[in-house]
Amino acid sequence: MANKTKKPIYPFEDWVIRETQFSIGTKYRNETIFALANGYIGMRGTFEEGYSGPKNTSVNGTYINGFYEIHDIVYPEGGYGFAKIGQTMLNVADSKIIKLYVDGEKFDLLQGKILFYERVLDMRKGFVERKVKWESPTGKILEVKIKRIVSLNRQHLAAISFTVEPVNFSGKIRFVSAIDGNVSNINDSEDVRVGSNLKGKVLKTIDKSVEGLKGWIVQKTQKSNFSYVCAIDNVLVGDSKYEVSNSLEEDGVKVIVDLEAEKGTLYTLNKFISYYTSKDFDENKLVVLALEEIEKAKNDGFETIEKEQEEFLNSFWEDADIIIEGDKALQQGIRFNEFHLLQSVGRDGKTNIAAKGLTGEGYEGHYFWDSDIYIMPFFLYTKPEIAKALVMYRYKLLDAARFRAKELGHKGALYPWRTIDGPECSAYFPAGTAQYHINADIVYALKRYVEATNDVDFLYDYGCEIVFETARFWEDLGAYIPLKDNKFCINCVTGPDEYTALVDNNAYTNYMAKVNLEYAYDIANKMKKEVPEKYQKIASKLNLKDQEINAWKKAADNMYLPYSKELDIIPQDDSFLYKERITVDEIPQDQFPLLLHWHYLNIYRYQICKQPDVLLLMFLQREKFTKDELKKNYDYYEPITTHDSSLSPAIFSILANEIGYTDKAYKYFMMTARMDLDDYNDNVKDGIHAASMAGTWSAVVNGFGGMRVYTNELHFEPRLPKEWNLLSFNVRYKGRKINVKLTKESVVFALLEGEPIEIYCFDEKILLKKGENRVESCKN
Repeated sequence: MANKTKKPIYPFEDWVIRETQFSIGTKYRNETIFALANGYIGMRGTFEEGYSGPKNTSVNGTYINGFYEIHDIVYPEGGYGFAKIGQTMLNVADSKIIKLYVDGEKFDLLQGKILFYERVLDMRKGFVERKVKWESPTGKILEVKIKRIVSLNRQHLAAISFTVEPVNFSGKIRFVSAIDGNVSNINDSEDVRVGSNLKGKVLKTIDKSVEGLKGWIVQKTQKSNFSYVCAIDNVLVGDSKYEVSNSLEEDGVKVIVDLEAEKGTLYTLNKFISYYTSKDFDENKLVVLALEEIEKAKNDGFETIEKEQEEFLNSFWEDADIIIEGDKALQQGIRFNEFHLLQSVGRDGKTNIAAKGLTGEGYEGHYFWDSDIYIMPFFLYTKPEIAKALVMYRYKLLDAARFRAKELGHKGALYPWRTIDGPECSAYFPAGTAQYHINADIVYALKRYVEATNDVDFLYDYGCEIVFETARFWEDLGAYIPLKDNKFCINCVTGPDEYTALVDNNAYTNYMAKVNLEYAYDIANKMKKEVPEKYQKIASKLNLKDQEINAWKKAADNMYLPYSKELDIIPQDDSFLYKERITVDEIPQDQFPLLLHWHYLNIYRYQICKQPDVLLLMFLQREKFTKDELKKNYDYYEPITTHDSSLSPAIFSILANEIGYTDKAYKYFMMTARMDLDDYNDNVKDGIHAASMAGTWSAVVNGFGGMRVYTNELHFEPRLPKEWNLLSFNVRYKGRKINVKLTKESVVFALLEGEPIEIYCFDEKILLKKGENRVESCKN
């Protein structure tokens, strides 16, 4: 259970994460912390020169978002409609390799002596830089500086600058720049959330070449039939004379650069790296494209790529930066979280954001509902163009969702619980396919996107099809039950809380499905009036009739919404309150997380929550509940929530703020703000917790900033924590950019971009105009 904080691991600095000592014991973890990515290519923070440490202290991973192998899902006992094919994001060829030899001695941090060591992740400039002063076993001293960039501007490009200076000797230096395609995924973990179902190597090298300073390999998967190319080019900076030789390996290439080095002289090898895949381009053109990419990068130079990276991040931080004065740990933590979210998210409309981003192999690189409910708001209100790419990705999966619904005997579309490009990949249907709420989660995110951007063209050209097909599914899935007063009931489902499965009338699911159905009805009628030609086109495509649209409204109007008169709360589902109640305090600490220590049957028989279904519902549909209702439900569910899901603390923090539980709000915020940076759960080695990172943003903006969106209006009820002196953040909404600055005495709203807009602060309507600050008193 992550209901604790830990001693900080890294020094508190506003814009950097700094590692000041090399240790075998922390290397695995730091490979995640110092990972770099651009939403397409991801590289764990492994060393260019290699690592000779013990087994299970490192995972040398390089990933391409959405590039996967398939495998058969094997069941001891199968069943109709079970997911058949799994997808696993692949660890692809390692191109980071630059080995260094001095007079035949290999530069290796586990040999010789480390005289100085420092590694820095610079979140403002977008690079990782490592500085090492090292003495070889024979006494030769080197100063080494290595800078790595995965370009945010050029999605197919990464670059490394490797500089070495002989300190007390002159002699032979050898750089070995390589691509190693002899790679595989993790498959021996006892944690079901980490290991893959792939056995051994699944990539076959089908072509390769190396000549001079340039080389490439092409590899192909065995079953998914995808191929990719990895190409490298190298430049030795300066006028030093050198000799080049090459080596063609079974699954890789090597470029070997030898030179005579003089004491006190700097020698720099710049390496340019490119990946292209057949998922996006003609297989026959991959090599040419990759070579063109690195040729352009080489001609532009490493410094140009550095400058581009900093400019990209300047633009990002101008919109996304959150300034906290009064707590350096949280300032650093939230910037780290936002930086990794940017690195992890696919921006091409064809990919999404995996649970572990591009930093590790946990959950096999699958995309979940997290991206729609937890991650989407961060991008929607800071970089809405990225939010659009995320909803476009869902549109591209619509045919696969239709197939899945039909396979299970339903109309419409059923989105997969976990997938990479469409098929359901969850082998455990009670906590997978049964989480039908993902349909409504996607529509909720789409609805929020349209409201915040006024992008009705997207809605009418693409989004409406998702809305209609999911509404069609809900109306087919549910039924009017006589013993429930003929209310529309949705039975045998699993809500977000996976510690309760296959239940009837899960409150979260029913409320969210109701919104889905209502939105479908409203959009259909709106399109009939505003864009009749587009409506007729989509109606014809879907064979959509008025009778069916009216059936959606009937189902929404008659949706069964669970309520307990006895306890005056929303029961999580029909059976939840009839189970034995067990509080978290009654469970020994060494039993958390329960899913790794208890059989699911033992979990399912108690009132115990992995995360707060009902409270998440109340946050998402806040306008439907009074503050008193919120408090009663909070008080009921908090003692029985384990927070075994990293998604949980942020919601508790946001709602505690509103109720007035200020200490709890801060405690839960602390649990999420530095969850990965301080490795609260001892599992950051497996990759970041992307949704929890986004939850940090929500805990600040929706919690302490008090932002809510009601009926197309922005509302604020800010509450500055007593530990802080100032909080400042930006919100993009309907073509405007608004800055919110909160101090102990006042809140200041400034319209930075766009036309005047009316917002609400503590229910008072105020008009924001560009160039005029509105100062309101705080009501802390």
